[in-house]
Amino acid sequence: MLPDSLKYQMKTFSAKASEVQRDWWIIDAADQHLGHVAVKAANLLRGKGKAIFTPHVDTGDFVVVINAEKVRIGGKKDVQKTYMSFSGYVGGHKSETFAARRERHPELLVERAVRGMIPHNRLGSSVYRKLKVYSGSEHPHAAQNPKTA
Repeated sequence: MLPDSLKYQMKTFSAKASEVQRDWWIIDAADQHLGHVAVKAANLLRGKGKAIFTPHVDTGDFVVVINAEKVRIGGKKDVQKTYMSFSGYVGGHKSETFAARRERHPELLVERAVRGMIPHNRLGSSVYRKLKVYSGSEHPHAAQNPKTA
């Protein structure tokens, strides 16, 4: 049992999502490895670098990733790495290589890499909505004055 003088001194801080100050960050993925870009974005989205980080609360910031088409990947993964999806129906299996996905929709490369690094629950869904990925260097978020990460 604690003495009365110490009983009320120790309080655990728990952030509230409505009181979090959210910043905007911009990450240029040109000539950077996909994993490094995804880690940087996932940490900013979760708010891991903030002093008020609380694991069960969305304390993260907004992240804009530009130049997704110029992201690098190591080794022969450009032709060997495959992305697969299955609709659940007979014949509903689709697969494509990294190079084919880069040609078709390069934003999906970064989005999927970041999605794998955040929680797979309702918290992760709210975190994931704050990610904005663009294949070129233009983005419509200049009014938010994003800082470079």
